Amino acid sequence: MPDDLSSNFLRRARDLLPKSWRRDLPVVPVVRLSGAIGMSAPFSQSLTLAGVAKALDKAFSVKQAPAVALLINSPGGAAVQSHLIFKRIRALAEEKDKHVFAFVEDVAASGGYMIACAADEIFADPCSIVGSIGVLTAGFGFNEAIARLGIERRVYTAGDKKMMLDPFRPERPEDVERLDALLKELHVVFADLVRSRRGEALNASDETLFSGEFWLATQAAGLGLVDGLGDVRAILKARYGEEVRLPLITSPAPFFLRRPGGFGAEAARGALAALEEKALWSRFGL
Repeated sequence: MPDDLSSNFLRRARDLLPKSWRRDLPVVPVVRLSGAIGMSAPFSQSLTLAGVAKALDKAFSVKQAPAVALLINSPGGAAVQSHLIFKRIRALAEEKDKHVFAFVEDVAASGGYMIACAADEIFADPCSIVGSIGVLTAGFGFNEAIARLGIERRVYTAGDKKMMLDPFRPERPEDVERLDALLKELHVVFADLVRSRRGEALNASDETLFSGEFWLATQAAGLGLVDGLGDVRAILKARYGEEVRLPLITSPAPFFLRRPGGFGAEAARGALAALEEKALWSRFGL
């Protein structure tokens, strides 16, 4: 009888503790990966490996956690940074033996979907936008503009390809052909990555899946791009119980984001980068 009383007392005392203090409850760390990928803007934060590495390392280092959850909200961006983040997540998952969930918020498109593919399971809200498995590059041509302004540009190079696609001279067919070949090669890498991660879940032709088209999550589920519909709390409570803890793991903001304002050329670069990022989001109506 005394042992029963002690057990009851300890159980009631444990139940009164805040969840964050209890070690008997299941825990799944959550890492938010939000923003355009690799966009260089002095006074805004984008997704880069350097920016998310600490949060990922911390989340995967929670020993008692059976899994890590990623909240993804990205229209894409730089291919290299997307791939680096993908590879870091997979390396940590294998090293720490953790299951990885991805939960799409507004959008996981292009590089954002590449990062989502680092997860073992992908879930999304029915209204989420998913896909855009393709490669894009864009720019401007200013050769006629500077001619009208009477500006003479002087550039000296060693190497006949050094000025390929220079925006201040007329576009050359051989340059466009070279760029097209590079984009197609990147597209093959992206498509192979999706196939390797999604495997037999994919349920459409390559022409459909890798056309660069994007879909609502309800459609993406039918194509095998996501595993189901739902949000992080509902899915993880169903998987690990009602009392599962979901601590949000964050990285400290870079110093430049803690400083007010900006000026001069730095502010101008930030404005241009912000316009470029806005263009990425606007493709998806966001």
